[in-house]
Amino acid sequence: MPPPGTPLQKLGFLTIGSFDGADPRAGHETTLDVIRLGEQLGYDSAWVRHRHLQYGISSPVAVLAAATQHTSRIELGTAVIPLGWENPLRLAEDLATVDVLSGGRLNPGVSVGPPMHWDDVKAALYPDTADIEDFSYERVSRLVRLIRGERASGFRGREGIEEWSDRVEPHSPGLQHRLWYGGGSLRSAEWAGAQGMNFLSSNVVRAEQSQEFAEIQASHLQTFRKHSPAGAAARASQGLVVIPTDTATDEQRAKYAAYVEARSDRVGIPQGPGKLLFAQDLLGTSEQIAEALYAHAGFREVSEVVFALPFSFEHEDYVQMLTDIATRLGPALGWQSAPVG
Repeated sequence: MPPPGTPLQKLGFLTIGSFDGADPRAGHETTLDVIRLGEQLGYDSAWVRHRHLQYGISSPVAVLAAATQHTSRIELGTAVIPLGWENPLRLAEDLATVDVLSGGRLNPGVSVGPPMHWDDVKAALYPDTADIEDFSYERVSRLVRLIRGERASGFRGREGIEEWSDRVEPHSPGLQHRLWYGGGSLRSAEWAGAQGMNFLSSNVVRAEQSQEFAEIQASHLQTFRKHSPAGAAARASQGLVVIPTDTATDEQRAKYAAYVEARSDRVGIPQGPGKLLFAQDLLGTSEQIAEALYAHAGFREVSEVVFALPFSFEHEDYVQMLTDIATRLGPALGWQSAPVG
């Protein structure tokens, strides 16, 4: 294994929070169990995906509100909330409320663009305004301004026995510094940096300059910091699917290998009109994965990561993966676990 460079400072994980449509509570409770385990293992952050009209978490803010009451230290994030489904004012209220409940641990990640399957859902989502909804970066800017405490109303003061504010309440001042933009293009990286946001880079990018995933991801991270007021200190995170096998059973190893193989056909080949390029899932021992990461141009641009857990596995599989990442892969990358209370 090559010698490590800068030690990894922050280690997080991302889960889709899948559930059975016939028994949705069990899946949501399992997601809370996974987040609790992450805190016990010393992870710095736990993130949840956002899946509308699927059998995955449709309301990550509600799930993280519950998680605030089951944890005390670990940071809680969304990767990512698609703002095409949201009213920025209402979302700002929800995010601020959860941040207050968490004691300042919320890390909201967002993205823009029309909702997936737009023609199928627009009549239910925006029956009267579908043709005029703005799905541009301005939707993020509205959210950021509201979270910062800029005016949301022209009225402030007392009316009868009720007191009215002209900004989003509760106001959580630190939340504005923990807002992330999830982007997969040079334009998104540049925009997020210029706005002073943090930047989430995942296992999907646009093949704009080449078809080399690591090279593209590294360029996004460099572009983000180039345009950020914080420069080299701007927070950015890399996210890849990582499956360590150190303590896995033979059955688990076979299952994981089949999963990675089934997804390999799309690797290195731009997909669809958006030219989406998917990263190779990293499967193997922690030593093998660490070696692959040290050789990865995108990984070399960050000091924090949010490793994505693969879809469709059992709870005991996730326990094994999370434990191996925290106790073997993380230390191999120079990471030190947070104190466990």
